[in-house]
Amino acid sequence: MKYQRPMTILMILIAAAAAVTTSFGIFSREGPGSFPYESIRGQTVEIYGKGIYQHMSADVAIQGIAQDYVTLLIGIPLLIISLISYRRNSLRGRFLLAGTLGYFWVTFLFYTAMGMYNIMFLPYVSLLCFSTFGLIMILLSFDVPRLEQYFAPKTPAKFVGGFLMFNSLSIALLWLSSIVPPLLDGTIYPENLQHYTTLIVQGFDLGMLLPLAFVSGWLLIRPKPLGYLAGTVYIVFLSLLMTALTAKIIAMALNGVNVIPVIFIIPTFNVITILCAYSMIKNVHPDTGEAEFP
Repeated sequence: MKYQRPMTILMILIAAAAAVTTSFGIFSREGPGSFPYESIRGQTVEIYGKGIYQHMSADVAIQGIAQDYVTLLIGIPLLIISLISYRRNSLRGRFLLAGTLGYFWVTFLFYTAMGMYNIMFLPYVSLLCFSTFGLIMILLSFDVPRLEQYFAPKTPAKFVGGFLMFNSLSIALLWLSSIVPPLLDGTIYPENLQHYTTLIVQGFDLGMLLPLAFVSGWLLIRPKPLGYLAGTVYIVFLSLLMTALTAKIIAMALNGVNVIPVIFIIPTFNVITILCAYSMIKNVHPDTGEAEFP
């Protein structure tokens, strides 16, 4: 199989480095504790003040720790399981590995770009590097023109594609609802900008991830061979990301933050993404191997 040895090395490096960074995020507690801070824009922000996220705002730091738990307890095990399946020439394993790598790539892209500088900066950069090359290699290993024949006729491609398009439009409208009003009333800066340089999550979502989700869904609905690749990989990635978002919301609720109505919306979307990912992977022919799929 193409790239099997370098992929194995990269996955081991990712699992090890991610275990270190997430453990630091979860268990580090040094620091003075929370305190108010006035941003350059005059906004008072509550700073977390503990651990490696001590210079992050309190609500964002709590979310980061929640995602660390998901990465450590779900992301890393799934990475290892999908790698083992991939090494056994399983096409299902290949899709799982690609989607899981997508999660690691996006996660550490955000950590590198948005996380206040801390001692884990170089591990973040390393994880971004490893996951970027791993994702490129796994995507290049697919024989795209032949992909459609490896999915069962009952594959819910149109439903999954439609959900990807709906989800991308919903999140885009959510972000625009916080960005556009300040531009219209002249205040310019959204409240959730806090003391950060810009809206990193919203920028990457609107400029890259949401358009990619929409196009992947559109190609899957038509359906096109590339849609089976992009749609399946993206829905696996999204199921992990939505799990992390659900964990963030629960963590915020436990810390007294008002999470209505998202406490109902995000978990519902999370369940749908998991079911969609399961359906796409389940409908890949289980006996597809290296002899048939180079």
